[in-house]
Amino acid sequence: MNAAYPPRYIHEVPDWPRFRWDIGSLAAPLAEVRHRQGLLTGRLEALGFDRSMGVVLEALADEVQRSGEIEGERLERDQVRSSIARRLGIEIGGLVPADRRVEGMVEMMLDATQQFGAPLTAERLFGWHAALFPTAWSGLRRIAVGRWRDDSGGPMRVVSGPIGRERVHYEAPAAHRVDSEMRRFVEWFNGETTIDPVLKAALAHLWFVTIHPFDDGNGRIGRAGADVALARAERSGRRFYSMSAQICRERADYYAILEQTQKGGMDVTPWMRWFVECLGRAIEGAELSVSEALERARFWDRIEQGRLNDRQRKMLNRLLDGFEGKLTTAKWAKIAKCSHDTALRDVQDLIARGVLIREEAGGRSTSYSLRRG
Repeated sequence: MNAAYPPRYIHEVPDWPRFRWDIGSLAAPLAEVRHRQGLLTGRLEALGFDRSMGVVLEALADEVQRSGEIEGERLERDQVRSSIARRLGIEIGGLVPADRRVEGMVEMMLDATQQFGAPLTAERLFGWHAALFPTAWSGLRRIAVGRWRDDSGGPMRVVSGPIGRERVHYEAPAAHRVDSEMRRFVEWFNGETTIDPVLKAALAHLWFVTIHPFDDGNGRIGRAGADVALARAERSGRRFYSMSAQICRERADYYAILEQTQKGGMDVTPWMRWFVECLGRAIEGAELSVSEALERARFWDRIEQGRLNDRQRKMLNRLLDGFEGKLTTAKWAKIAKCSHDTALRDVQDLIARGVLIREEAGGRSTSYSLRRG
């Protein structure tokens, strides 16, 4: 490149894509993440397979829903959960139909996490892209689906701001470079490397979104590719945390560090550190979900489920999920669709068995809660 015109973006640097980073500065956060991954996996094993699948369901639902939300796409949570549950054979109440957008996102995410050992190929990426855009439309714009972009509408840019006053945050490599760039990326992704798998996930995400090979959906597909690498790091298709949910919470920082890195040189240490620390925060958030699942498991182990009727099981699950307000027999009757006398018998039975306790206020305002411990 002419010295008078220095590179604007990382893919224009002469030694692209020879990424480098300071492993010394990453050692401590990487060790902490690995330690937390191990602890979380151990706690989930204590739940057993069937019970842990509830945690998996919620983590995958978070991943699908929040990955779309990062890009401004809103997906209905009930549809996402139902689609995942059907595909994984998880029994949940109240399954609802899912629209094509939801089914496509779920299909891509499950392929990434459940088939993590399969090679990442152009054909597989094209399949993910087609799943995301089954109508070949992105909003009001028709896009090329299942193939690399051709830039027929102009350079691929990440912009913000109103029309006529857009701010260009990033411009991707020209379309004629995409095929060769993706061949090099896929070969690296599938090849044997000495890089820690978590760092490989971080680099894979950065590298893919820097190439920006599709007309749309690059962020979602890039995060799915990182999920493949993370599943390989854990040697498991069961996902107990959501990286996309954490990125969604830190969306401004995410875009800022990406822009900073893509306008810098080949030292990508700040991005790698941000990704690892973000993953650590995602795992930390998952620890609460696991604790709640363990508490629920211990609760059901304490009581004799065989002696419970369906109304009692339903209401106990509502209490475990965090019942809003005070539970009274009137509310029990309304939710369980039974008479007040039946609700009172259900409650008294659970009190006698030490499952529920009566709150101190009596009379018509008497309420009940779970006995803890």
